[in-house]
Amino acid sequence: MEKLEELFEHIASRVNVNLKPMGIDVRPLLENAIPRERHMLYYAFYALTTDHPLSFKFTNSNLAGTYFLGKTSVDRSVLYKSDLRGDELKSKGDIVEFNGVKTKLFYDEVIRVINSFLVKTLVHNHSKNPEIPEVFRILNTVAMHFSNIHGTTCEGVYLGPFATVDLSVMHNCVVGDFSYVQAGDLSRVTIEPGRVWVKSDIFEFNYTYPEGVVEKYVKLDENGKLTGKFIEYVDDFKDDFIPIYSTVQPEQLDGIPEGAYVSPYAVIKGECKIGKNALIAQRAHVEDSFIGEGANAQENCYIKNSTYDGFNVTAHGGKVIHTHAGKNVFVGFNSFLHGTEEYPITVGKDSIVMPHTIIDAEEPIEIPENSAVWGYVTKKSDLETQCVSLDDLSKATDVTLGNATFTGDGKAFVDAFRHRIEHIREENGAYFDGSEKTRGHAQKTQDACFNILQPFQSGPEKGMYPTMTIGE
Repeated sequence: MEKLEELFEHIASRVNVNLKPMGIDVRPLLENAIPRERHMLYYAFYALTTDHPLSFKFTNSNLAGTYFLGKTSVDRSVLYKSDLRGDELKSKGDIVEFNGVKTKLFYDEVIRVINSFLVKTLVHNHSKNPEIPEVFRILNTVAMHFSNIHGTTCEGVYLGPFATVDLSVMHNCVVGDFSYVQAGDLSRVTIEPGRVWVKSDIFEFNYTYPEGVVEKYVKLDENGKLTGKFIEYVDDFKDDFIPIYSTVQPEQLDGIPEGAYVSPYAVIKGECKIGKNALIAQRAHVEDSFIGEGANAQENCYIKNSTYDGFNVTAHGGKVIHTHAGKNVFVGFNSFLHGTEEYPITVGKDSIVMPHTIIDAEEPIEIPENSAVWGYVTKKSDLETQCVSLDDLSKATDVTLGNATFTGDGKAFVDAFRHRIEHIREENGAYFDGSEKTRGHAQKTQDACFNILQPFQSGPEKGMYPTMTIGE
């Protein structure tokens, strides 16, 4: 594995050039986060469809278990069981708008990953970078287990496990374990573990978890060892994925209704029912649950013993157990709704579970209809400071509730969330009526053909993938 070790050293040096001044040394993390032999156990795979532009270029990289869909260029990087979708790439000739100014794209957008290490990291490309709208760039970046890079340019960035960077532009930033940031253009900023920060020109929401809570659920030590309730929960289901990742083309499930899609690389276990126009993405795990019409379970979601009434959105990494979610409920990135048979969770219709929310029920928890909920909730009384009516929030300008503060235009904040959730439903094909206009991801990936790539098995190149270009 001589070349693979050289690649790790190369990435560490490039990333440390950016992050050493921020107090981060990624070298021990790269040395210990993933045992080297695991890079031999997994193959990379990619999907072909007529709806997504095909162009993949890989140079001197390791791509163990990675999934590709749209245009992607990877150079001198390690993508270990990662996921780059590229299903909302912009095309040559598209008109894009930033801050009221429109500009035309002169070539197709591409995802470029350079000198980076992404471990079990979802990348989604609804990008918002006005400087280079044709390139969704991840450069000199390390992203740890189950983090999310969503619509965000990352240049010299470290993401801790279960962290999310969303619709921003980030340069030389450190994003702590289980923190979420959507705050525009950031440079040389450190986001502490467990902070949820949403900021625009006209509003700002801030929440930080109480001391000691984040470490209970996720903690990565200086030697790359990951512990906590999140990883313990996810590890319980690892064996369920082995059969479907042990074959080139897993079998499609029978009985999936018209317009719906269940990825062959998702797990459907026990008694489940999937509604019309629903979407179950690759690496989702659904067990003994009802997923209603137009609902979705995105990548790295775990849904167990739960009911979705319809048009629900579960963003990447959401975990939902013993929960009844009413219509139009949104569950944000990496949220953890952990009910039990004795202490179930109910989320009323039209409600928003903010990104990186933990509801770990010690008694039955009921979220009222049309509410926003955030933070750390274990009992009903916690909702007094961590839940608010969306109608009331729309009228607010300055609010302090427990560890959360909101300033600015409450109506704009609520409208922005609702608009984005509706966009997600439309893009996923929740409203598909047979017309081309309403087709979304659930319909466009139904006829996907999957192909695999395997690494060298011996010699100095062992664990590396051959240099190749795959295109139309």
